[in-house]
Amino acid sequence: MRNDRLKMMIVSALFAAIIAVFAQISVPLPFSPVPITGQTLAIGLAATILGKRYGTISVAIYLLLGAIGAPVFAGMNGGLGALVGPTGGYLIGFLPTAFIMGYYLEKTSFTVKQAIVANLIGMVITLAFGTAWLKIAADLSWAAAIAGGVTPFIPLGIVKAVLAAVGGIAVRNRLQSARLLSTTTV
Repeated sequence: MRNDRLKMMIVSALFAAIIAVFAQISVPLPFSPVPITGQTLAIGLAATILGKRYGTISVAIYLLLGAIGAPVFAGMNGGLGALVGPTGGYLIGFLPTAFIMGYYLEKTSFTVKQAIVANLIGMVITLAFGTAWLKIAADLSWAAAIAGGVTPFIPLGIVKAVLAAVGGIAVRNRLQSARLLSTTTV
């Protein structure tokens, strides 16, 4: 049991690093202060593979690293300024996203179909948190916040949700069959 917990904490830390690497895949949008990043794909993978507890821990580690100044956020940014800036709501929204996605998968099943549903739910949660904060931080109207913080991200968000679901379930199944991910430790 103790070895399983230690192993899962190490895996959670590794996923925090994966999220940080994927965050550097960043495409700025000329009409929005929010770039398209690989973070959401990595969050989806973490929650799909690790479940609610360790998926959320990996996101918490990632956010703590960024908050103390490590350049782990998009564009090699870090510090508290990133968390309170226009994109801070998306970052903070990753915590409930990972938790709710993992919770959903644990209550249903770790199948591709359920993982797609979980990742789509996660996309909505992240966009809701991010857009609400974008409206406040950038002093935008709801229409402008939605136009810059939701609309451009939906098509690619759906693609990333499917990729995270298919890839995440495949990796999860292989890790379990190799006994590197416990079937009871979620």
